Amino acid sequence: MIAPVILPPQALRSSAPHRRLLLVDDEPNILAALNRLLRRDGYEVFCADSGAAGLEVLSKHCVDVIVSDQRMPGMLGVDFLRRARALCPDSIRIMLSGYTELQSVTDAVNEGAIFKFLTKPWNDTQLRGHIAEAFRIKEIADDNQRLHLEICSANRKLEQLLLEKQEQIRLEETALEVARDLMEHLPLALVGVDDSGMIAFANACARRLFGAQVAVLGDAEDVHLARPASQARDIHNNPYDIIRYPMGERPASRGTLLTFVPRQTHEQR
Repeated sequence: MIAPVILPPQALRSSAPHRRLLLVDDEPNILAALNRLLRRDGYEVFCADSGAAGLEVLSKHCVDVIVSDQRMPGMLGVDFLRRARALCPDSIRIMLSGYTELQSVTDAVNEGAIFKFLTKPWNDTQLRGHIAEAFRIKEIADDNQRLHLEICSANRKLEQLLLEKQEQIRLEETALEVARDLMEHLPLALVGVDDSGMIAFANACARRLFGAQVAVLGDAEDVHLARPASQARDIHNNPYDIIRYPMGERPASRGTLLTFVPRQTHEQR
């Protein structure tokens, strides 16, 4: 059965996201006409009658699309849009003007202050289409930015998990080395064999006791080391008790650890 896919909250955005539009024009009748035309598309519309008033709006609200006239007292539209870009760099900026001062407009377009230049008088259908396209472009850019931030966040989490895993591995390797070092220098003979009977470990005392029988790790163990019926063995004419410690609590530790205790030492206990 396929597990259900749970989408993150940001993926469940409304099909009609909140869209903010700023209109800037010094002629009240044009501003009112644009407001009536574009408000029907569900935008939250802010109006300003000058570049300075438009900057005031931008200082208080983050808007998605800006439509500005060019010829306005106090501040030309291209100058306003340049300053608007600094205040709201992710906005889509459009100039709507009856004056075609090509050089200033071209410069503003080339430097990225203006996304599109439209002329007055406008066609209602075409203007609404241009505004809708500007909002779509803004939303795509927002989605890309959000995705980029989510990927960066996920990468940081993965990097942190990797560092934690590497530290855990380092600590486990250190603990393993400490454990092997302790077993290596114990005054008892220790031999570790895996499930197939291959020698996986023999400490210094075992190597001295058995010599070549346990000298090479990976060789098959001597049958007399751990045969089930034998709990004791004479080694070099000295009796030893064989104590078995089965391992298997962890998959990586399957096998048996054999401890050879001199009978005299064992009896003294």
